[in-house]
Amino acid sequence: MFWEHVRQRPITMAQFVRRLLTQMGRSSVIILVSLVIGMAGYSSFEHLAWRDSFLNAAMLLGGMGPVNAPVTNDGKIFAGLYALYAGLVFLVVAGMLLAPVIHAIAHRMHWEGETPGGDASVD
Repeated sequence: MFWEHVRQRPITMAQFVRRLLTQMGRSSVIILVSLVIGMAGYSSFEHLAWRDSFLNAAMLLGGMGPVNAPVTNDGKIFAGLYALYAGLVFLVVAGMLLAPVIHAIAHRMHWEGETPGGDASVD
């Protein structure tokens, strides 16, 4: 199981770093695939060189917007759809990277185990 239950002991720092690196790896794959899709689309629909296609796709994935305005009708449709897709990828990747941190904080706050230095019950 990727996430521990509230009754389980919080993970160690080494396990947390491993979990964060796993999420970074998964996010990198999503970004790389998305970048290749954007580059292929800009190259084929707008007839841009690969470096210009890379720049446009990277700028959209980063939330900045395209550098070259599309001129063909097919290119305009691709650019609009890719912009919507890039916005979703940006949100998904941000969530994937923040999830382990938020989970670790929430888990430590709500852990139902023993408290350091004493009994878990408060009278």
